[in-house]
Amino acid sequence: MDINGSVVVITGASSGIGAATARAASAAGARLVLAARREDRVQALAAELGQAIAVRADVTDADDVARVAKAALDAYGRIDVLVNNAGQGLQATVEQLAVEDFRAVLDLNVVAPLAMMQAVLPAMRSRGAGSIVNVSSGTTFADVPGTGGYVASKIALERLSAIARNELEGTGIAVSTVIPFATSTEFLTSIRAGRDDALAMTAGADFDTPEQVADAILELIRTGAPRLDLVPAAYGGSR
Repeated sequence: MDINGSVVVITGASSGIGAATARAASAAGARLVLAARREDRVQALAAELGQAIAVRADVTDADDVARVAKAALDAYGRIDVLVNNAGQGLQATVEQLAVEDFRAVLDLNVVAPLAMMQAVLPAMRSRGAGSIVNVSSGTTFADVPGTGGYVASKIALERLSAIARNELEGTGIAVSTVIPFATSTEFLTSIRAGRDDALAMTAGADFDTPEQVADAILELIRTGAPRLDLVPAAYGGSR
């Protein structure tokens, strides 16, 4: 898909990978719909980029999901691309994992992307074209203690994406998955539980930049490839 002139909806757009993707897509000529809970940040980013609107949204709320899609259609009359970036981490052993925390992470990392896909697909179907990129995690490549709840949510998202891709074959709509490696964002400081353990586990790690992930997302939009992983070969990836 040609990004120039396309309408790109990005969730979790207020910082990190979402904000970097917004900047990269804007530089490529896209018109943006930036959705995030932190209204001040997403409004500032929209003002910085131009050809962008900001929508305060909690994507676990059905009304907010509908509002994001409506805002895009009201502003631009179409939706070409969805980047499902909003997500949250969780660090706890399976034995100690609080069920309420696990449910909340599943809601944000799996159910919300599904709801966003359902919200934009009618507009994409009407044009016979579209790109959906779901953001997974390189943690799915290893059985690291304490990551079970988070990894389960991201593996579920990967399978949901792959099956949706098969279901939409022939419609002109591509569903793709990007799998980042450890990335320098606010992610670790905003995880739902186990922040100190997560910070200790990743101390001294060599982090990628959000811009590297943004470039991969734009590549998937352009090519429609099924997936792209940024995980180094030493950790089981293809980079």
